[in-house]
Amino acid sequence: MESMGSNQVWILVDPPKGVRPVGCKWVYKRNLGANGEITTFKARLVAIGYTQRSRVDFEETYSPVAMAKSIRILLAIAAWYDYEIWQMDVKTAFLNGFIEEEIYMGQSEGFTIIGEEQKVFRLQRSIYGHKQAFQSWNTRSDEVIRAYDFIKNDYGSFS
Repeated sequence: MESMGSNQVWILVDPPKGVRPVGCKWVYKRNLGANGEITTFKARLVAIGYTQRSRVDFEETYSPVAMAKSIRILLAIAAWYDYEIWQMDVKTAFLNGFIEEEIYMGQSEGFTIIGEEQKVFRLQRSIYGHKQAFQSWNTRSDEVIRAYDFIKNDYGSFS
């Protein structure tokens, strides 16, 4: 919730007439250590994406996928030159994608703002679970990469 607040993922507004807000739920996960003991607990707020309606709540859902051939080439180059490869996971990656459509989401259970129970969140950025989350993140990622003067080739990767 802190990262969603600092990234200004939503604003609290009165629900417009005729708009059905998308639901949300909490997803919980336990991480286990090498010995099988619980090391951390994680919670993530996700949108209930199946309640979104095509052409009403979203237009595009496409997101590119890396070609296996490209990954193998990069790994071969790294092995040849003895480079280190690090795998990364950005926990708030989807919060960097902007949403162009007007999407409203109900307040989450346990985090309802007292005195504002009837209001809903108007999403400004994508969150996990939305149909267009991958698309909006990919669009934002492309913008950042192009800002560094990379150009896209015919196969969709940058050079």
